[in-house]
Amino acid sequence: MEHIQLAVNVLDAKSLVASVGAIGILAIIFAETGLLVGFFFPGDSLLILAGVAASSAAEKVLGPGTQMNIALLLIGAPVCAVVGAQLGHLLGRKVGPRMFDKPNSKILRPEYVAKAEEYFEKFGPAKAVVMARFIPIVRTFLNPVAGTLQMPARTFFVWNVVGAVLWTETMLLIGYFTGDQLAPVIDKYLLPAMALIILISVSPIFVEVIRERRKKKAAAAAGGTAAQEGEPVTSGRHRKG
Repeated sequence: MEHIQLAVNVLDAKSLVASVGAIGILAIIFAETGLLVGFFFPGDSLLILAGVAASSAAEKVLGPGTQMNIALLLIGAPVCAVVGAQLGHLLGRKVGPRMFDKPNSKILRPEYVAKAEEYFEKFGPAKAVVMARFIPIVRTFLNPVAGTLQMPARTFFVWNVVGAVLWTETMLLIGYFTGDQLAPVIDKYLLPAMALIILISVSPIFVEVIRERRKKKAAAAAGGTAAQEGEPVTSGRHRKG
């Protein structure tokens, strides 16, 4: 009896691609970039496997009936990514301060605004919007945060388009051009490959966290040293006087 898959694991890119089809993938790309509830979707690996599904290796890797149209994906994915991000930016402009002013929220924290503002100042708004596309979770939250920080709509739109095209087309074409060659081993190495992609994507966050901790430790150490040395130095000055 033929097995029918009744449930879809939304955290498993292969399950999603095999189950929802091209239109479903485009909807997920929109949700990940435009709806704050979509931050958990595996966007990078989803796009790569969608590219595989559009290649000649589709049925070998994902099973019968999973072949997709590469033209639809190459046009639809960046459009959905742009529209989703624009929605996020609009929400940030309209309700951002209220949305992030929830100290006890586990998802919409005020720290995101502060961190994004620091991210904007460090890299500049344009580079921040483009780079965020390649970092899971950040690409979801940066858009409303950009709106909250009142990044001009026209400027955001231009760099939103650049980032969306670079992100979606790069991931899709990686899968499309390597799918056939990797078909014999993609099942074996799929999870490690996806883990590596995610690790590379989030590495800027880890680097930033490590730097921040080092700064705090250095500041704390400097403050402690100053506190210890402050009294003797002051006493010495009084004795000289």
